[in-house]
Amino acid sequence: MSDLARDPGCIQPPGFDLLYEQGPCLVVAKPGGLATQGPPGIDSLEVRVKEFLRTRDRKTGRVYLGVPHRLDRPVSGVMVLARHVRAARRLAEQFQARTVLKKYWAIVEGTVSPPAGTWTDYLRKIPDAAQVEVVSTEHPEARQAVLSYRVRGTDGRTSWLEIDLETGRMHQIRLQAASRLHPIVGDAQYGAELPFGPATDDFRRRWIALHARSLEFRHPMTREVVRQVAPLPPAWRPWHLVDAQP
Repeated sequence: MSDLARDPGCIQPPGFDLLYEQGPCLVVAKPGGLATQGPPGIDSLEVRVKEFLRTRDRKTGRVYLGVPHRLDRPVSGVMVLARHVRAARRLAEQFQARTVLKKYWAIVEGTVSPPAGTWTDYLRKIPDAAQVEVVSTEHPEARQAVLSYRVRGTDGRTSWLEIDLETGRMHQIRLQAASRLHPIVGDAQYGAELPFGPATDDFRRRWIALHARSLEFRHPMTREVVRQVAPLPPAWRPWHLVDAQP
């Protein structure tokens, strides 16, 4: 049981959900539209978590927070963070070794067929752009991207996918879905036509229907297996494909 779970009176911090805390290991749920990290003076998950820890623990000096992985700004869901360097390094090693199990939920445009399968592509980052593209295996900058999926529901206009991510490339799920003519709902950057989430004129605050649903890893100090699930944000409620899901 986590330290957090032992405290029934624990107050949730503003701006994110604290799902688990044990020793130097934190698991949080990032809201969509919020950067994982950013330059000084820019709001981000890292800034919010540090400020929460500083206030809660009454720290006066520098607060360390290790960020061993990231979620794209428009993506919501579960993330693991570390409160000291050794824990951060051990978590980063698990991500590099691909031993962390990552499950995502997505709503995409159209009806995905077959109802389950594996997508394998080769991607490259477009120079001087926050975007990736599919390239041939012979391209010198090609990096393999692999995921498996199953369709959990469809209404003819959209499909609800459960995705197991085997590699962790930039914008991987977003591009692999879009390249098959099934862009993630709300992801105008990769061709989506249907909107998602709170309406805003600030494109940086826009959400897409991609949610890091669960994360399974070994605690960096105890080596105990930890699995945490991030509840769906309110923006998912209008999508009746996932009506009954917490």
